[in-house]
Amino acid sequence: MMYDTHSPTRSHALVIGAGITGLLAAQVLSKYFEGVTIVERDSLPEQPDQRKGVPQSNHGHLLLSRGQQILEQLFPGIVTELTAEGALLVDATADFLRFSAGAWSPRFASDIITVNCSRNLLEWAIRRRVVSNNRVIFMQGAQVRGLLFNNNQSKVTGVRVSFHNQGEVNLIADLVVDASGRNSHSPQWLKAMGYTPPQKTVFTSFVGYTSRWYQPPENFQADYKNLVILGKSPEVTRSGALLKVNQNSWVVMLAGFCKDYPPTDEAGFLEFARSLSAPTIYEAIKNAQAVSPIYIHKRTENCWYHYEKMPRLPESFVLVGDTVCAVNPLYGQGMTMAALSVLTLDQCLNKHLLNSSDGNLIGLSRRFQKQLAKVISLPWIIATSEDSRWTTIKNKQPKLITRLLHLYMDRVLLLSANNDLIHKTVTEVAHMLKSPTALFHPYIITRVLQQVKGVQQLSKIEISS
Repeated sequence: MMYDTHSPTRSHALVIGAGITGLLAAQVLSKYFEGVTIVERDSLPEQPDQRKGVPQSNHGHLLLSRGQQILEQLFPGIVTELTAEGALLVDATADFLRFSAGAWSPRFASDIITVNCSRNLLEWAIRRRVVSNNRVIFMQGAQVRGLLFNNNQSKVTGVRVSFHNQGEVNLIADLVVDASGRNSHSPQWLKAMGYTPPQKTVFTSFVGYTSRWYQPPENFQADYKNLVILGKSPEVTRSGALLKVNQNSWVVMLAGFCKDYPPTDEAGFLEFARSLSAPTIYEAIKNAQAVSPIYIHKRTENCWYHYEKMPRLPESFVLVGDTVCAVNPLYGQGMTMAALSVLTLDQCLNKHLLNSSDGNLIGLSRRFQKQLAKVISLPWIIATSEDSRWTTIKNKQPKLITRLLHLYMDRVLLLSANNDLIHKTVTEVAHMLKSPTALFHPYIITRVLQQVKGVQQLSKIEISS
């Protein structure tokens, strides 16, 4: 049984932030509330242009296959709309070429499909859909200054908003959702009202990356849409990617771990590309027309605010997306994690209201944040486990179990270069279509053990000779 979304029992929900997370949240909330207000400090562009609040939009972005599925679920037909605007459908195994551990990935058709497009186009397409939702209104050029509480400070009742620093107004809401991202002020707002702020876990590999947009050379022939060349810890700190964003645009990303940051001058950028483990990206761009500056991004730490562990959390207030947990953007999980967090909110709201005879929201905040923590845990483990390979991490060295997992995954990736089934499973896990436990299927474990045994036997032969 589903909650009757056509007869919402609550009058007003409010979302802080009109980024992708906030837009998805507003679409979900419109199923349960008569009206939804999105409060956004930027003026929102009418075309797929950059806005001040998303400086990283000039970099390459990946929407994983699971994220695309959720997007299509919330906005049926949006993938078709994106392709009509120039976005490209990508088969994650047939159109995606990866160089890792000295080998190229196999190529074959699959059902793991995603979309290549700019972040600006994706956000604009989603926003266009939300604008057409008559239950949602946008409040642009508005800065949230703090939360409003009831008399005993047990419940959030709205927010204080200023418009271009010209005084403040109070906006009342039955539910407030913070989707403002990494720069959220919620920890300070909660502390000011007597709440213990959330614990924070930060994990960084000191990686920075640059992005530059190119027009492909005339008559350039390539049988891939995405190309990734991966480094290998601890000795090969450099990686790179080339994404075909539409028929006439590439975005090239160069990344360096352990503070081996890519240069931002033209000669240095090209030389960094040439220094990768395979020359393919360099060969593609050396004669290509650059159509943008070189953008750099170093805010790549994994950061988790543990709202689920707070001893006390106000009612009628939830936090989603990067506001709660942001992982290293190089792994391409961010937008899909945002979609998963909003899908979790949908599921929690539906279940909560089914069990609430009068439609009250008491208990929703805590239940949601605890459920969200479970959803976050897997992508968090993937990102931090990979980052823990690098030697400059200030955190303590990986535990024995983590080191063993690294060794196991290295073997799995080696096998995947010559095994279509294993490569597809690795890809499904990377796109959040399957749990990482799929990599421990008996078939895969058996072949890892066979590979290890073969290496041991070869070593004995070499020693004896």
